[in-house]
Amino acid sequence: MFHHTRKSEFVDADVTMKRKSTILSETKVPKKSRLEAVSEDDGREDDETLFTEHSTSPSGLGDIGVIESITIKNFMCHHLLGPFQFGPNVNFIVGSNGSGKSAILTALIVGLGGKATITNRGVSLKGFVKNGESTADVTVKLRNRGPDAYKGDIYGDCISIEQRISCDGVRTCRLKSKSGHLVSNKKEELTSILDHFNIQVDNPVSILNQEMSKQFLHSKSEADKYKFFMKATLLEQMKRDYIHIKRTKAITREQVELQEECLKDLKLEFLQKKERYENLSSVGEMKNTLEELKKMMAWCLVKEKEWSVQQLEEQIEAEKCNQKHEDHLRLCQNKVSVAEKNLQDMQSRLDSRRAEEETLSEDCLKLKEEVKAKIKALKEQEVVYFRALNKLKQSDKDQCLLQERIDKVKNIGSQNAAEAEHSKRLRKISSLRTQLEEHEGECTSLNQQIKDKQQALFKGKEELDKLRLEEKNIQVSMEAKQKRKNQLLASRSNKLKRFGDNMPDLLDTLDKAHVQGRFIKKPIGPIGACITLKDPTLAVAVESCLRSFMKTFCCDNYKDEAVLQDLMTRYFSKGNRPQIIVSAFSNTVYKVQGRGVNHRDYPSVLDSLIIASPVVTNCLIDMRGIESILIIKEKHAARRVMQHGRPPRNCREAFTVEGDQVYPNRYYTPDFSTAKYLGGDLETEIRMVESELENYKAQLSRFQLHVRSVTEDIQHMEAQLHSTIMALKKTLVTVNQVKASVTELENVEEEQTDDISTLEEVAQENQQRIDCEKKTVEEAKEELEKHRRRTGDVEGQYVDVRNRIEQLAEEMEPLKEDQGKAEAECYKLENTLKILETKFKDHQDNILSMSSDLAIRQEEAAEFVAKAKEISPGRRKVDRSAKSIDVEITRLRKKISVQESSHGDHEQVVREYAEALANYRDKSNQVRDLKKFIDRLDNIMSDRQTRYKIMRRSLSVRCKLYFNHFLIKMNCCGSMMFNHNNETLSISVKPPGCENDDMSDLRSLSGGERSFSTVCFILSLWEITESPFRCLDEFDVYMDMHNRRISLDLLLELSERQHLRQFFFITPLSTSNLPKSDHIKIHQLQDPERARGQTGEQE
Repeated sequence: MFHHTRKSEFVDADVTMKRKSTILSETKVPKKSRLEAVSEDDGREDDETLFTEHSTSPSGLGDIGVIESITIKNFMCHHLLGPFQFGPNVNFIVGSNGSGKSAILTALIVGLGGKATITNRGVSLKGFVKNGESTADVTVKLRNRGPDAYKGDIYGDCISIEQRISCDGVRTCRLKSKSGHLVSNKKEELTSILDHFNIQVDNPVSILNQEMSKQFLHSKSEADKYKFFMKATLLEQMKRDYIHIKRTKAITREQVELQEECLKDLKLEFLQKKERYENLSSVGEMKNTLEELKKMMAWCLVKEKEWSVQQLEEQIEAEKCNQKHEDHLRLCQNKVSVAEKNLQDMQSRLDSRRAEEETLSEDCLKLKEEVKAKIKALKEQEVVYFRALNKLKQSDKDQCLLQERIDKVKNIGSQNAAEAEHSKRLRKISSLRTQLEEHEGECTSLNQQIKDKQQALFKGKEELDKLRLEEKNIQVSMEAKQKRKNQLLASRSNKLKRFGDNMPDLLDTLDKAHVQGRFIKKPIGPIGACITLKDPTLAVAVESCLRSFMKTFCCDNYKDEAVLQDLMTRYFSKGNRPQIIVSAFSNTVYKVQGRGVNHRDYPSVLDSLIIASPVVTNCLIDMRGIESILIIKEKHAARRVMQHGRPPRNCREAFTVEGDQVYPNRYYTPDFSTAKYLGGDLETEIRMVESELENYKAQLSRFQLHVRSVTEDIQHMEAQLHSTIMALKKTLVTVNQVKASVTELENVEEEQTDDISTLEEVAQENQQRIDCEKKTVEEAKEELEKHRRRTGDVEGQYVDVRNRIEQLAEEMEPLKEDQGKAEAECYKLENTLKILETKFKDHQDNILSMSSDLAIRQEEAAEFVAKAKEISPGRRKVDRSAKSIDVEITRLRKKISVQESSHGDHEQVVREYAEALANYRDKSNQVRDLKKFIDRLDNIMSDRQTRYKIMRRSLSVRCKLYFNHFLIKMNCCGSMMFNHNNETLSISVKPPGCENDDMSDLRSLSGGERSFSTVCFILSLWEITESPFRCLDEFDVYMDMHNRRISLDLLLELSERQHLRQFFFITPLSTSNLPKSDHIKIHQLQDPERARGQTGEQE
């Protein structure tokens, strides 16, 4: 319902505006007709208008609101000032800087409840507390006499306002009566007192301090002067009140529009009541209609139930006719049998070739050693043969030379003198030949030594190469272990580091890509990070089983796979990227009860893992078949279960705790012994890796020592070989020299005459020797041929065996590939067979379930028919749906219920209808009245705006007249021009003696003249406004004595005319030239240098 709050707000605002407007003087000035003729736009008035003095003394003025005394303690920098007993009319507060003048004015503002910002001395009250003190006290006493006294029976003739300020800025107020009794401590009470006394602390007309004077009066801005005028005359407050009323009126108009919407709801309610009132007689018809609808509903339910039975029968018939599940199952069984047979054939062929390969490998090693031995013997025989052959050739050469000499001697004849020389040369030749044979034997020995040393050096270099290869292998293993150690150390803070140094960065990038919406479904991985072991001791077995799947990722679709591949290229090289498996994600795990292995003693890999994600579980089931792999800790138990009998049902393979892979017909050992990804105790694994690193370092150190030893031996053998070769060269040089000597002696025979008989004997001996050497050469040649034949035979056998081994390897390679494909195909077919068996079983179960459901539905249909016959014996043809009939029945029942309840108390229906009608009419009238009120308020506000402008024009004209009057006192002339449209106030003054010059603004005047003009402006505002007291701070600081005298005369003249008001003039200058009067009271403050912290008063 709408309340009259807005209307009351308008009334309250109007009363407040009237109360505030009463402070404006209602005194009229002469020439009223001329004032009314002043234009509002420019506010210009003839400066020569006569000024008539007047006085304003409303009833009760001077008896209330006058400040009787003020006392301050620990305020600002003063310990104690006061109490100051002020006079009822004029009070001069005189003192040098720092004596407390401004403190008294600030204390007056704070004591009357003013904020710290009004004083222009600080932003917080806690700044007024003297340093070192916890609180500051200000006490102000206000006069409260006469018929207009505020609660005179409670407060008496004086109201004491005590303000206490704490060092944290908290202010507490206590209001006491004249007798000192505490009346109230509420801020609202103080506000009521100030409103009653018409005291406005923030109005510069009441209290004008130096900062306010600088801000408005001494400002160069004409807008600031205009604001000062508006603030002093409270026109600004009235303007704000009018703006508030307009805003409130707009809000009220919006509320009226909302109430008009509510009125529509009331009208709708009224029409509903009216409909109830008019429809009291239609209940019987609605009941008949309801009965008909019930009969239709009964047969409609029968129709729907019979249709559902018919649909189910058709589905059952279709399922029975569907033989594809059985056909697929039979076809898959045949494929599985063929695949298993092919796998067995391949395995038997592969086993036979492996056995043959092992046998041939042993034969190949034996033949290789035999070939080496035969080749060695062949080379030795070749040396013997060629040595004998060379000797035979030399002998033949010597024999030819000897025969030539014999022939020559026979031809020439013989001389006795040469026989002796000839015999001597023969003996020397024989001696040289003996030396030659010795040197040749020495050469043969040195050759054999060189050959032996070369073989020893070759073996040493072979051993060095093997040692360096083993050293390199150890270094590679040590680097791998060091890398593993670094990964383990990094995985202390991030376990994903076990899967590669770049894996955490890849996952962070994957998360960002998912947030950016690049994935349809976020990929999952690596799989190793998504699984947990129930038994940590099975880590090696599980890793041996899953192998490369530990770093695999799962994607829902190929688009996500392409995005993930692109992300992986940033962190992994092409040949080292994790595997990606694409398969549609599912939130449920496959049912593996019928195709998984179930052993009472040993768990499967699936049973040994804790996997939170169904996607990962399904992936490992599809790709690795973890439901059909057993984990058997002991090796002998694994062999017994898998190979010494029929393997458990649905079990393809098993793994031991050391990671050994056991098949029914083969056994494999892994190439690692510790878990890389699933290690449980990180610190223990780090210690194991560190221990292995130490072992590798020790092995590396031993190998390096061995390598150095072998290297030194090789260097020693190379030095010996070099010395032997040098000795052989020297011996060959000696042989050549002996041969040269023999040749030289033999050549001498050409010139000598030899003894024929002796030469023939030598020739005969040489021939015998040549025959022996020929026989030796023939024997060596035959032996060499035998060695060559044997070596060729052995090499042929070795080549045949090696070719056969290579042939077997080539034959086994495609067999292995075929076997792997056959195993994969067999495994795939087995999985497909299990799935088809499950589907066929589900198909049979579905038919049975549908048959049982059909029987239930047939029974329900029979029950529905029986119930429908009870309701309506004859079957009805229904075209509507059960839902529409049910909605209609529900609506009718509600309507009948409403009508029956109202029909039972006719008077209540009539009464509710009358109340709804009255409520609707009242609300309509209320909205109409509010609209009229808003329209009337528009007229009132328009009228008030006009009156406001008239009042603003009147006050501005009066202020100009008083300002000109006060300037005349100084023999000056000037003008004050108001522009209310632009909200500016321009003041121009002509100093004495410059009447013929152009008008000058205040900035062109001297300091004293400008201060005097400012005083005139203040006095003009005092003349047109009212307040129980007025304060003016240091008004005469910049005046010369002449202007100061004139200003004081003006102030005292005004105070005499307004003798019922109280005035405070604060000045640092002397007041000795003031006239003696009972209305004037001078408060002389002591100089702070002479008496700090004390206060004094001198009248």
